[in-house]
Order: sequence, then C-alpha cells, then structure tokens
Amino acid sequence: MTIRTEILINASKEKVWDVLTNFEGYSIWNPFIIESHGKPIEGSYLTNTMVSGDGTMTFKPKILKMEKYRYFDWMGKLIFKGLFDGHHYFEIVELGANQVKVVHGENFSGLLAGLILKKIGNDTRDNFIKMNLALKAEAESLV
Repeated sequence: MTIRTEILINASKEKVWDVLTNFEGYSIWNPFIIESHGKPIEGSYLTNTMVSGDGTMTFKPKILKMEKYRYFDWMGKLIFKGLFDGHHYFEIVELGANQVKVVHGENFSGLLAGLILKKIGNDTRDNFIKMNLALKAEAESLV
C-alpha cells in the first residue's frame, strides 16, 4: 500500500535538500509536518508532529538512509512494529541546474495498514500534496 506524489521545483537540488533536511525549520513552512526535531543523520530518530484529521499526532521515526542532495527516508510505526508501519521517503531528481523533481511518498505495511488507510489514505495524500506545494514555495523563495 503506497502513496506517491511528485512536484517540479524551480530551485537547485542543494536548496531543496537544505529545506527538506532542516527539520527544525518545518514549523515555519510545512503545513503537514508542523514540527520536527532531530538531526539529518542515518540511524538517528526524529520527533515529528503532523496534522491528522482535526488534530495532530506525534511519532518518532528512525532515519534509514541519507544520500546528500538525492534521497532520504525514515521508518515510523504506530505503537509497535508490525501494527501500522510507514516507510516515508523523499527523492530529489535533478532535471537542470535550477530545476528538480521531488518524489515524496510512503509505503505502508502492518496488520492494520489496510483498515487505517481506508480511513486516512485520501487525507494523507492531500497532506503530502500540501507539503509539496509548501516545499516548492519555500525552496523557490530562496533562489
């Protein structure tokens, strides 16, 4: 079960990377993950607060991989591994000196994945798109 989105951004891969990996700055521009704390280091944990329905939810995903200017991802879980897990990823594809495509998605698994995604799948996709548009605006404002 996957949600995958894409957006073209007219900024360099370095600028997009800097915005995406400055987790402390999410509270300034990000309408989906409204607060994030942690360092962009493989194996470290983040504390992310995201919009969920009419409220918020805090989770502590582990950063799995960091490929500077290209890719990073994290793995989060609900309560315990195997119940509802989310492998969230960002891929930056350079199209030119000042244009990239950002692929932003999440692969879901676990015993409750199907049930939970039936309830929140459309809202989650909408929130990814809102985050993408805000990332575009933030990165392009730095050009």
